[in-house]
Amino acid sequence: MWLGLFLGILGLAVGAAIGLNLPLMLPHAYAKYLSVAALAALDSVFGGIRAAMEEHFDNSIFLSGFFSNALLAAGLAFIGERLGIDLYLAAVVAFGVRLFHNLAIIRRHLLKKR
Repeated sequence: MWLGLFLGILGLAVGAAIGLNLPLMLPHAYAKYLSVAALAALDSVFGGIRAAMEEHFDNSIFLSGFFSNALLAAGLAFIGERLGIDLYLAAVVAFGVRLFHNLAIIRRHLLKKR
């Protein structure tokens, strides 16, 4: 369990370090899509860490949730842009709340094990 948690955190840190050091500039038009997709992906990662700590992690559930959440969030941003509504904010709020909820549960779990 701890190895999986360590590898997950290590992978997240390495990915963030690589992403921050790449000189890649994306067009401003994709900012909404990328932001909600990244937030949805982070929500899935923290949900996976939580499930691993609670010892009921399932790889197929994680992968399907990872991609479906990112696609749903980007789809909401696309539909909202076509309608002229900032619909992506609904995804930002929903995934943000879930992200902080999962983080709080992970923190409690780590403190309880101490």
